[in-house]
Amino acid sequence: MTTPSPSRRSFLTTAAALAGSAPTLTGSARAKEEEGPLIAYVGTFSSPLKDVLPTQVDLPPGNGRGIHIFRVDRATGALAAAGEFESGTSPSRLAVNATGTVLYAANETDRAGDDRLGTVSALAIDRTTGGLSPLNAVKSGGAGPTYIDIHPSGRFLLVANYFGGSIAVLPILPDGRLGEAVDVRAGAGKIGPTRAPSAPPGSFAFSGHDRTHAHMIQADPSGRFVLHVDLGLDRIYSWRFDDATGRLSPNDPAFVALPPGDGPRQVRLHPNGRWLYSIQEEGSTLVLFDYDAGRMAPRQTISSLPPGYAGSNFTSELLISPGGRFVYAGNRLHDSIAIFAVGGDGALAFVAEEWTRGDYPRSFGLDPSGRFLYCCNQRADHVTIFRVDPQSGGLTFTGQYVPVGNPSHVAFVDLAR
Repeated sequence: MTTPSPSRRSFLTTAAALAGSAPTLTGSARAKEEEGPLIAYVGTFSSPLKDVLPTQVDLPPGNGRGIHIFRVDRATGALAAAGEFESGTSPSRLAVNATGTVLYAANETDRAGDDRLGTVSALAIDRTTGGLSPLNAVKSGGAGPTYIDIHPSGRFLLVANYFGGSIAVLPILPDGRLGEAVDVRAGAGKIGPTRAPSAPPGSFAFSGHDRTHAHMIQADPSGRFVLHVDLGLDRIYSWRFDDATGRLSPNDPAFVALPPGDGPRQVRLHPNGRWLYSIQEEGSTLVLFDYDAGRMAPRQTISSLPPGYAGSNFTSELLISPGGRFVYAGNRLHDSIAIFAVGGDGALAFVAEEWTRGDYPRSFGLDPSGRFLYCCNQRADHVTIFRVDPQSGGLTFTGQYVPVGNPSHVAFVDLAR
């Protein structure tokens, strides 16, 4: 790939004019926050995929060793290796329960016996060292589980199976183990075209318009509604959730459609609960929806790329800052994190971009303080660390590269709490 231009190596400071002041911690609160160890878990692709899942453009060779464990320096954001939970099943997406005692992992390349089904693992967290030990693993309800989310009740794990095109609800037992799926659903409809109408000029981005692909699932804060994104069908589905049984039923309307071929990948709900943002993998766009009780009404579409960009790009992670003032969008091939300011009506304004210092940023996450952003550069086999400016939303590279084979996702556990 070509060397990024100087404009991608420095953050544009125009965001300051678009954002107000942010609250800061008092000295006593900061001291309390920094007591005790903070642990980072990095999920990886850790097994060859060619014999397990269909060919896919962004699947890596499997250089990871499972889940890599790091101790976080709260002052600098630096990661120090603290062990590994070795697994050859590509635990590519992680979720931690509210008490920080159990970590769940979607095993994207696993299969249950002769069945072409993935699994999800439950792992106990040692509250002294951060080490992991297995509790159990269950079938995910489809092939290639790529996303998991814990329901607000804490009693169910929601799973999106990318290659199987299905979503599933797994009960969480009192000891943290997982039960067998109580519901499995899938969208149905016309598969979108292989070229996205919203994509940049000259784009050949194609990742999933060959069949239905459930890429993401998440409950809203009320727990009464579950949203599920299908990339191949170009739809965001809305389900009513019965928290007594864990069963799903279609909402009315049952889905909202994106432009055919754009390929929605993830959604994120603003902290105010009224604005929903989606990111489209092949169209390289973000869409703002007004959100109410599982219903979505589109209001704005904006590119995830800077003006004038041409060629192929695949978007990845979508992240909202804790205060809801900024939105971050990942661009793979362009290898950047785009930064948007959130206006008073929820509309997004492009502020700047930051080069990820790596190749193919699959995802990124903030530490619990919100002061550092960790980017998983999938093809570069490393995690890069950025300091976050709370006033402008800007990212400043700390100079730290952390070697991890095919990193996919990062999750944190504060052992002091």
